[in-house]
Amino acid sequence: MLFSETLPSHEAGAAAGWIGHLADRFRSRRARVAVIGLGYAGLPMALALAEAGFATIGIDADRARLARLAAGETGLRHVPDPTLRAAQRAGRFEATGDWSRLVEVDAILICVPTPLGPDGTPDLAAVRAASRSVAWHLHPGQLVVLESTTWPGTTREVVRPILEATGLRCGVDFFLAYSPEREDPGNARFRTAGIPRVVGGADAAALHLAEALYGAAVERTVPVASLEAAEAVKLAENAFRAVNIALANELKLAFGAMGIDVWEVVGAAASKPFGYMPFWPGPGVGGHCIPVDPVYLTWRARESGAQARLLELAGAINAAMPAHVVDVLEGALRCRGRRLAGSRILLLGAAYKPDIEDVRESPALALMALIEARGAEAPYHDPHVAELPPMPGHPGLAGRRSLPWAEALAGCDAAVIVTDHDGLDYAGLCAAAPLVLDTRNACARRGLAGPNIVAA
Repeated sequence: MLFSETLPSHEAGAAAGWIGHLADRFRSRRARVAVIGLGYAGLPMALALAEAGFATIGIDADRARLARLAAGETGLRHVPDPTLRAAQRAGRFEATGDWSRLVEVDAILICVPTPLGPDGTPDLAAVRAASRSVAWHLHPGQLVVLESTTWPGTTREVVRPILEATGLRCGVDFFLAYSPEREDPGNARFRTAGIPRVVGGADAAALHLAEALYGAAVERTVPVASLEAAEAVKLAENAFRAVNIALANELKLAFGAMGIDVWEVVGAAASKPFGYMPFWPGPGVGGHCIPVDPVYLTWRARESGAQARLLELAGAINAAMPAHVVDVLEGALRCRGRRLAGSRILLLGAAYKPDIEDVRESPALALMALIEARGAEAPYHDPHVAELPPMPGHPGLAGRRSLPWAEALAGCDAAVIVTDHDGLDYAGLCAAAPLVLDTRNACARRGLAGPNIVAA
């Protein structure tokens, strides 16, 4: 059965009616869906739903973002403007700040940020706020899905009580599920609709409905046994990446001390057709996923009386990489008769990965702070990041603007390649800068070499 056999017969009958009604509307794409949060994960999901034929309402509190969307501009490089405009012309997508529109929909997807708080622990303020707003407009016969990355137990222990405080009952009046977002900004190989979606439900009915909804919008769903299992899937995916990136960074340090090129080693190891997957070192890790998500897992593990020591060590290794880069920079300058204090150090790239505009948790931010703490200037050039937005942990960097290319190169004592964007004049950089510190192997990959190029 799709609903609890412990329910009284009249409640079971009501729940069964909602299940059949919603499942039919999802499969036929006649349902209306609301997506709360139109950022890097929410907007692609909303447009995938619209492209599949659903009438989709996007809700966001950011007025500037809403104005940009109304003008047909996504503001995200991995979400093309024509996709947004096509959904708007078809009448299948609109963005609004009006929470009362939630009463119109059959399904509500919550895609809000889950950062770390000032104390380095999970911050669910946005999830709680969104859940309270949903609760204010919740009515019988709706499916609510949390997509935000979080610790196992959040949907059941945090979201469900907020929704049930209305007097409506989960599994009887409304249905609750979890499906982790799986966006990879900047990766053009994968469209939202082509990425399998993991789904878990508070009960069998919710799982059934979540499969029906996502199954009508993406190529494949992957059902799991519980909300907690679905929440754990996303953490497992990003813990895997965090640990392997930390391994690559540690190998860089170890092989570097031996005079061995880690890039050559990893590239050659990647020729093995089994048992190996290449991960590359860098100046640190960035984005919302790798620096943040494993902390949600280690925190929850400690709360449950367990340890995740390997994850904690991986986090420490990755977090230490910006300081390592600055140490190498200081040593390279000293070998050339200069001190870091009083120098002008150009950072090439502010985004956390190539060819996107996202600076969340970017190692460039830590590098700016560390370099300036040692008495140097740290301007930056990034063709995708015209101005640094306010970022937790780096309040003094907000509003800093990318320098034009010629101005950035003029008078710099050294340049640090932080993000290897395509289309930059690396040959011109190496010809103009007295010292180029390459944290991404960008110069060697382009056949550039010289005494002023130092790997870090």
